[in-house]
Amino acid sequence: MQELKSKIVKDFQNNSNDNGSASVQIALLTSRIQGLIEHSNEHKHDYSGKRGLISLVEKRRKLLSYLRRKDNAKYQEVISSLGLRR
Repeated sequence: MQELKSKIVKDFQNNSNDNGSASVQIALLTSRIQGLIEHSNEHKHDYSGKRGLISLVEKRRKLLSYLRRKDNAKYQEVISSLGLRR
């Protein structure tokens, strides 16, 4: 898990010291969301897990909206590399 997280940070960071920019946070949230979707498909009655999934999706949506307002080119790059908003 830690290797995956560090790889995601390395792929989306703006510079070598960047680990909290909007693009990095969006990529990390997308990874967590994919894991929770798999969990939700296996455990249909885990309502607290679904609630957590919805909150993560909302957080990612807000970060995407922020990134779109601040840096549209970076926004386009992030959504194309993550496969969001087809």
